[in-house]
Amino acid sequence: MEPLTRTQILVVMGVTAIILLIIAKVWQYFGSIALLKIQFSQNGLLFGFALAGIIIVASSIVYRLWPAYRQSADSYLQLVLKPLVWPDLIWLGLLPGLSEELLFRGVMLPALGYDLLAVILSSLVFGVLHLSGVQQWPYVVWATIVGFALGYSALVTDNLLVPITAHILTNWMSSALWKFNNRSSDVTS
Repeated sequence: MEPLTRTQILVVMGVTAIILLIIAKVWQYFGSIALLKIQFSQNGLLFGFALAGIIIVASSIVYRLWPAYRQSADSYLQLVLKPLVWPDLIWLGLLPGLSEELLFRGVMLPALGYDLLAVILSSLVFGVLHLSGVQQWPYVVWATIVGFALGYSALVTDNLLVPITAHILTNWMSSALWKFNNRSSDVTS
């Protein structure tokens, strides 16, 4: 696959976020689904921060111990992150963090029954969304596991703020760590 430019990546992120939000709103409207509540609270934010920390630490352990995942993640992140400059990471956290959580945890969980089976099903779909090629299957496995953690946190806390916070922070920190560790090969920043 040809490397994408910074502008192409930002446009793809924006368009993807809009598409996911439209799907969520259409599904919510035609399915008469109440969006999972977003309750702004200190506990919700703290739980989101803690979950992000757990995901980031677990990801770094999996990255070190599973060569297929490391190769898959590096390939994916090279494609997405290398052309971006540091301020772009704000969008990389916010756009997917908000749009994916509104669709997968905010609408899909209630639509599928708001139980453990709904968490599993939404996690599988979330994982597949991260498939950019057959060789990316380890990244899909990891995204499915992260999707499960995000979905389960929504189920347990009954608060969409928790997975939104965790998703945004995970994207920011993971991308910043990758960008920092690969800065010598970065031409654009």
